Amino acid sequence: MAIQLRLKKGESVERGLKRLKKILDKEGLLKTLRETRYFEKPCVKARKKSARARIRNRSRRGRTEMA
Repeated sequence: MAIQLRLKKGESVERGLKRLKKILDKEGLLKTLRETRYFEKPCVKARKKSARARIRNRSRRGRTEMA
């Protein structure tokens, strides 16, 4: 999958880079690149996944108790 970005007429390169970064962020490409940069053992991946779930559940529980 190739992402092509054409600068609009009168658009600066910095603005084009900003649009490109936004596109890459929406697609999740940078996140997957960072995750796959180094090898992680499956047990370490599972540990991180469960830690993220704990944090997510803790914040959800706090929101429901306030309401």
